[in-house]
Formats: sequence, structure tokens, C-alpha cells
Amino acid sequence: MALESMQNYLANSVHLEGPLAEEVHEFMDHAGSRELRHARRLAKRIKILDNRVPGSLELARDQSYLQPPADNRDLHTVIRGALTATDMAITHYQEMVRMTESLDYVTQDLLIELLTEKREQKKAFQQLLARLPTGAR
Repeated sequence: MALESMQNYLANSVHLEGPLAEEVHEFMDHAGSRELRHARRLAKRIKILDNRVPGSLELARDQSYLQPPADNRDLHTVIRGALTATDMAITHYQEMVRMTESLDYVTQDLLIELLTEKREQKKAFQQLLARLPTGAR
């Protein structure tokens, strides 16, 4: 999920144009970097647990909500997609925190840390969306 989000944040950050696009671009770029850090940390934890990190052909891709829009000035759609992706990640991390309860406290601590970052990211995206004028392109 983190790798797919990173790819979509990158695509959106490059795709956007218009007078307000630079701030959204910076948010997308930062979010993509954060996703890559999350993916690396999770991959290292998987390796420590003597498991194998899946390759790209083994990963499901389903983030239709975060695809770059046809209109490269449609900032609202991009930010709403980022909010959806963030909500999905929050839900996923919450489920994983519950799954690791009493089984693996180190992984659980990592997941709680990532969950906290996701909640901060959600707030930042909400604030950005609120600052965009209605119909901003």
C-alpha cells in the first residue's frame, strides 16, 4: 500500500499545473517521501522477522482514488484522493496494531508510530484542502 501511494503521489506531484499547484506539489512530494520511508521501515521489519518482502508482481494495486486526474489543474480531486489513501492507510495500520497485540510489541510500536504520522498527514491534507478556493484549478 505504501509503495503504491508513493508512486501515485509522485505522479500527482509531477502532473499538476496551475497557479496553486506548487503548494500541492510540495505536499505530494513530501507525502511520497514519507511513504517510501514507511515502506522501507516495514520491509526491514519483515526481513528481521525472517520473512520475504514481496516483489512488485506480488502486490495488489487498487488505488483508483489517487490516480492523476485527466485535468492536471484539478487540485481538489488530487487532495481528496490523498485523503482517501490516508484514511485507508490509517484503517490498515489500526487493524495491524490489533493483530500484533500480545504477539509482537516491536512491530506494534512501529505500526503505532506510522499510524501517528498518518494521522498528522491527514490533518495537513485537510488543512490544505480547506485553503483551496472552491473551484480552484
